[in-house]
Amino acid sequence: MSSNHTHDLSPWQHRHDFAGAEARSAERRTWWVVAITVVMMVGEIAAGTMWNSMALLADGWHMGTHAVAIGVAGVSYWLARRWAVDARFSLGPWKVEVLGAYTSALLLAVVAFSIVVESVQRLVAPVAISYDQSLAVAVLGLVVNLACAWLLQGGHGHGHGHDHHHAHEHAHDHHAHDHGDLNLRAAYVHVLADAATSVMAIGALLAGKLLGWTILDPLIGLLGALLIAGWSRGLIVNSATILLDREMDHPLAGEVTRRLESDGDARVADLHLTRVGGERFAAHVTLVAGAPLSADTYRARLNDLAALAHVSIEVNRCADCGGSHRA
Repeated sequence: MSSNHTHDLSPWQHRHDFAGAEARSAERRTWWVVAITVVMMVGEIAAGTMWNSMALLADGWHMGTHAVAIGVAGVSYWLARRWAVDARFSLGPWKVEVLGAYTSALLLAVVAFSIVVESVQRLVAPVAISYDQSLAVAVLGLVVNLACAWLLQGGHGHGHGHDHHHAHEHAHDHHAHDHGDLNLRAAYVHVLADAATSVMAIGALLAGKLLGWTILDPLIGLLGALLIAGWSRGLIVNSATILLDREMDHPLAGEVTRRLESDGDARVADLHLTRVGGERFAAHVTLVAGAPLSADTYRARLNDLAALAHVSIEVNRCADCGGSHRA
């Protein structure tokens, strides 16, 4: 049945693009890192082919996996930006970025596993190492990774949560550190993983070249794999938490409940808190009260919670009164 009214609905409508302007800057930095990583990968593979060095070839393809993973981060930013005004996404497309971080973390786990396999193989059957070439490339790789880390370091989880003006500010800051821009953090962790393995490789190669401690090379590889696996696990847990909407232990849920029930009459019967941006949430609340007020009155109690980007409230009378009011 069609409606003939001509009411202006704009005061109740808004965009669901909650990611913020920071995402565009992060996207640009991510693509710069992809370009640098690909150039370094091609150089290592070419050098390994010229010098018949399996070590350089392996490191080149290893860097290639990081280029793919960081590329996933870049594509995620692009898709989220492209779909920013697509009404088919009920709360915006921001979780595309989180899905990218989750995928990147899985690739990081694959990298860790491949390093374990290669290190064990070298423990069982040691191979001759071209120390001079390998050292030169490891140092160059470290310089490249430090440059990439410098490009990315501005937004992998810092600087979020500072505009939350309520009693749980410190708790929110803690969660902001965990769940800031996970997509950028995933790219940053891939760069850190490469930098860490480069540092450890340089130490192992120097020990092998100067002291003849060849066993250090595969042992350092195993240590690096454990470090990378730990980073991968942290990213998987954080991104999976958001993808599965496990947010009800966030301090914001308790603060929303406390404010809505502050008059001693209203009770929160149902609350759903969903993350729609780095530290931005949507709240869907069902209230029950003996003498219910308007939904706008209850919503006003939450107005200064900057973390809330979208609030839907349903107000109901107690069971023996009947009636309800939605907004």
